[in-house]
Amino acid sequence: MTIGDLFRRVPSVQMAWRNLGRNRVRTGLATLGIIIGVVAIASLGMAGAALQQQADSNLSGLTDEIRIASGEDSEEDGVTPGQVDKIRNVVPEATIVPQRTNSTTISVNNEESIVSVTAVTDANALYDVSAGKAPARLLSGALISSSTAQSLGLELGDPIKFNGNLYRIRGFLAEEDGFGPSGGNELVVPLSALSEQDNYDSVTVIASDGESAIQIADILEQEFNQQGRKTEEILDVSTFASAQENINSFLSTLNLALLGIGSISLIVASVAILNVMLMSTIERRGEIGVLRAVGIRRNEVLRMILAEAGFLGLIGGTLGALVSMGAGIIIFRFLADNGMLVFTWRGLQHLLSGFGFAVFASLLSGIYPAWKAANDHPVEALRG
Repeated sequence: MTIGDLFRRVPSVQMAWRNLGRNRVRTGLATLGIIIGVVAIASLGMAGAALQQQADSNLSGLTDEIRIASGEDSEEDGVTPGQVDKIRNVVPEATIVPQRTNSTTISVNNEESIVSVTAVTDANALYDVSAGKAPARLLSGALISSSTAQSLGLELGDPIKFNGNLYRIRGFLAEEDGFGPSGGNELVVPLSALSEQDNYDSVTVIASDGESAIQIADILEQEFNQQGRKTEEILDVSTFASAQENINSFLSTLNLALLGIGSISLIVASVAILNVMLMSTIERRGEIGVLRAVGIRRNEVLRMILAEAGFLGLIGGTLGALVSMGAGIIIFRFLADNGMLVFTWRGLQHLLSGFGFAVFASLLSGIYPAWKAANDHPVEALRG
């Protein structure tokens, strides 16, 4: 069915469309208010969605990891080798990577850089490299972050001095956004390079997935921190999977708050529509009285006024959604590095909700003017 067919079959809809064009300035201002409301709702919603997308992206590669450090009730400075052995026995299916850390200043060709030093054996489990190789057992050589190597002019195979020993560079660490060990100013060396430290500063346990990581964390909590009825934090056990759940919960709450703020604009626009429709019915009171006098029924008058409000919502909602789509491309580009995410469900749901809210609010605003016009007595209406 075309729009022309609709107009012919439902004359009240045709009259509603004609009436909107009789006062274009008022109609345009009401439509502009709806557009602003839709853009506010959709843009703020997409901003929250973009933040959530970025958080998911930053944490996606880390949700299978458990970080273990010395707890506040521990008498040891760090995680002991005995505790590491116990962790291996408790969760044999997971990959256990103990680490020692330090910091130092590297000087090459009169250029200096302060780097954090991490001593590990299983470098391949923790690090991605952009060049070279991260061996499963790092017994000699070193890995260094790409940015540090570039600033110091280092190449693969070049020697680097740490604690009086020379280590040849075997790989450059890939730069990564967000959290995780890769990237930054970091130097990765064998565990023997920090052999003067008896204990480990931290231990990373790598599970098969995020759900397994949470289960393993619970097992380790029970094993080390639950002694009968007594609870002590011997080891601090944390997972990025739990952190991601907390972040997502916070962002969901933030998103609802942003949508609430955006809804205020559309509520204001609804009041403007109510005013437009009331003014329109008052100005056309005599015309409506003539229609009623020649036999037009109440429900047809009601339908005509509601159709006017619905047209305002449809036009404003459509234009608002189109403007919001352009704004969404910019928002997702800057917050999530991918403007095309606006065309995924994360973005489209806010465009649809803004459009739907516009139509609903417009129809709701038209109910009272429509009821008032439909129930006005024809004789009284003709008198003006």
